[in-house]
Amino acid sequence: MEISVVIPVYNSEKYLKRCLDSVLASLGKIDGEILVIDNNSTDDSADIIKKYAKQHPQVQALSCITAGAAAARNYGARHAQGKYLWFIDSDDTITKDAISKLLKTAKKEESDFVMLGIQRIYTDGHENYLYAINPNDSDAKHRFVRYGLGPVQVFLRRTWWNEHFKFKEGIIHEDMELMSSLILYTDRFSAIDEPLYHYYQNPGSVLHQKEWNPHAFDIFPALKSLYKHFKKAGALEEYHDDIEWFFIWNLLLDSAKDFSAFPEGKPGFAKTRAMLKKYFPNWRKNPYLHQKSIKLYLLIILSYYGYRK
Repeated sequence: MEISVVIPVYNSEKYLKRCLDSVLASLGKIDGEILVIDNNSTDDSADIIKKYAKQHPQVQALSCITAGAAAARNYGARHAQGKYLWFIDSDDTITKDAISKLLKTAKKEESDFVMLGIQRIYTDGHENYLYAINPNDSDAKHRFVRYGLGPVQVFLRRTWWNEHFKFKEGIIHEDMELMSSLILYTDRFSAIDEPLYHYYQNPGSVLHQKEWNPHAFDIFPALKSLYKHFKKAGALEEYHDDIEWFFIWNLLLDSAKDFSAFPEGKPGFAKTRAMLKKYFPNWRKNPYLHQKSIKLYLLIILSYYGYRK
């Protein structure tokens, strides 16, 4: 079997058919499977999955009781049979030629993973493009660590993935904990810098909550675990500036927005300062930080002291 597409599902009835139709169209006559894993949905998602499984032999209706996308992805990876593996989110879509192009590149380059471009689509109608890193760039590995691609942006050789990786379960930053470490285990990676994946910015998703989610503090164990990956591989010195910038961006820009938006999040600023003092006490000297605009630099400094609005 060529490809296993793994789709975790939790209360996605509004978008699930759109997602499955796009994957079926992209798979076409390619020998592959679509593992759709219901993760304790309380809406009609499970019924939609069963209906598609009856109508399409490529679709398998599975169920994962352990809560969270990480557990569902791990479950799918364990049950997958394809030579290649692609994790797709249930509220997104892929282009009709995505799977064929990724398979062709993966085979030609003998890649452990292939990066791809993502078109981000917002509820107000505007879009922007998240490009794939060029593997031929001299600093490609450093850029990969610095920016931490999401699971949907890499097309994986399944046995390689299962040999080295498993998502950390029970947290919402499971991808952040893991993805930047992929390059520690291979030099064989390639890219298709095309928008093969359409990433819809769904306001109801886990990362776009309107109420306080205590799992926002999962950022801290996730980053700690990522640091351990590089320490275990003896790669901390080589990638020091890149990992440091990854910490700065995710703590003082992304997570700081959540910490400042809710009263319950305020302790996150103290946790951030403690983490940076422990792992990167000289973070203010980071070369990538000093390449940014004065406005962004000041925002980061203010976030460090908890003055983010």
